[in-house]
Amino acid sequence: MMRYDIIIVGSGPGGYVAAIRAAQLGKKTALVERAEPGGVCLNWGCIPTKALLKSAQVYHYCRTADAFGVTLGGEAKPDMARIVARSRGVSETMRKGVGFLLEKNKVDVLRGEARLAGEGRVIVADETVSADHIILATGARPREMSFMPIDHEHVLSSRDALVLDELPESMVVVGSGAIGCEFASFYAALGVRVTVVEYLPQLMPLEDEEVARTMERAFRKQRIAVMTSTTVKSVKVEMEGKKGTETLVADIVLSAVGIKSNIEGLGLEELGVRVERDKIAVDEHYRTNVEGVYAVGDIVPGPALAHVASAEALHCVEHICGVESDPVDYSVIPSCVFTSPEVASVGLTEREALAREIPYTVGRYSFMASGKAAAAGERDGFVKLLFDADRKLIGAHLVGASVTEMLAEPTLACRLGATARQIARTIHAHPTMNEGVMEAAAAVPER
Repeated sequence: MMRYDIIIVGSGPGGYVAAIRAAQLGKKTALVERAEPGGVCLNWGCIPTKALLKSAQVYHYCRTADAFGVTLGGEAKPDMARIVARSRGVSETMRKGVGFLLEKNKVDVLRGEARLAGEGRVIVADETVSADHIILATGARPREMSFMPIDHEHVLSSRDALVLDELPESMVVVGSGAIGCEFASFYAALGVRVTVVEYLPQLMPLEDEEVARTMERAFRKQRIAVMTSTTVKSVKVEMEGKKGTETLVADIVLSAVGIKSNIEGLGLEELGVRVERDKIAVDEHYRTNVEGVYAVGDIVPGPALAHVASAEALHCVEHICGVESDPVDYSVIPSCVFTSPEVASVGLTEREALAREIPYTVGRYSFMASGKAAAAGERDGFVKLLFDADRKLIGAHLVGASVTEMLAEPTLACRLGATARQIARTIHAHPTMNEGVMEAAAAVPER
């Protein structure tokens, strides 16, 4: 029986980051994967969706080229087969990159389903291996609702939506989180008639209310119909909402109602690993209640985001190896939605600050005043910063072109407790969209 120091189950952004870091710290490491290295994020999530959205952006540029003084010969047309092929090619390139890093760091990759067998043992494809420490990083899959079973033909999962052979004429997207809104943005940009249906009262329920209202206006401008406070009652997309019961007719329904943790079949019950509300219970170092068993990523409580899984993995491995490591600070988790315009946020929303009775002051800046935004033809959106009573940044909410690339500064400022004055007096390059952060901070009166 092969013995390792650390075995990681799952090779997504939690698993492969854990494996590489463990190997770097001198541990004999194995990584178990039943499918492609890189997990859902690299193969069927973050990376391929961004490739699709880039194709949609290029198509938009072609259609609006005349506004920039560029004349194109002939009509620009989206070729879905080639768009999908490019997206799959990008994922393959990144997958090979992960494979190279695993090989370079001498991580053994074991193929097959994994099951915990107790006493540090893991059964992989009928072969048993063992380790002092086992890290579970098995990720999640699209959640399926009983009233809307996914048949992969008329009712699609997000994975199905990544590889459509041709564009439908119409689509209903059920759920307006990041996944639903990104797909709505992509397909609408290519000419599909899209309707987004959301059970809760606002589009993008986790975002700041002002951000949500701005994005709803942006979606309607793009001819994306938005229906909030609406319950889907059946796969026919029969709904009950503000206007009573009505039925939508569409070629395709995309189910984007969240994700479900991949914790079945791992042997958790037999081993006595505590599970609460579909998540594995862990402490601040990602230890479960069973000695030597850890869990990170989408299968533990917290935001189901790739970068969160990676941060958790790093801390978990470093704690195991006795390396000094700060626990993950969940109060400053950056979040991005790659719609058009983009949405980026970190820290508290106004709603959360009010609920916690935290006094706050808001600084705003509209991209309508930005020279860089005007030059790019992308003037929609704003920067909104929340500061506490000491004028320390506690939240940032951005809407606009490329704001996902701007989010690192507010995230660092939140983590370090930077004040409005410090941000405002930090020289920002001109002309840049990032000047909006400086200007929003400068709009806050000094105490």
